[in-house]
Amino acid sequence: MAFVKAKEIEVRRKPRQRLLELGLIRFGEYSVACVLRNFSEIGAALDVGVQDFIPDQFKLIIVPKKKVISCNAIWRKGSRIGVSFC
Repeated sequence: MAFVKAKEIEVRRKPRQRLLELGLIRFGEYSVACVLRNFSEIGAALDVGVQDFIPDQFKLIIVPKKKVISCNAIWRKGSRIGVSFC
């Protein structure tokens, strides 16, 4: 008997594009480097080193585009943070 692997169901409201860009998480006087792994008009996934001290609300600076976006962390798993844009 063969088992068929079910396809993952996309639950996001907007499709995200995969990318690999340098970002900075900015809160208070601190900045933490991150890598943007995917991005849409309403949110993104960020890879960071240690994230224990990163607050739930912060500014994301997309370095190559010199763009600043206010973010809310909506999930955390390992070294990745999922954010929605304010």
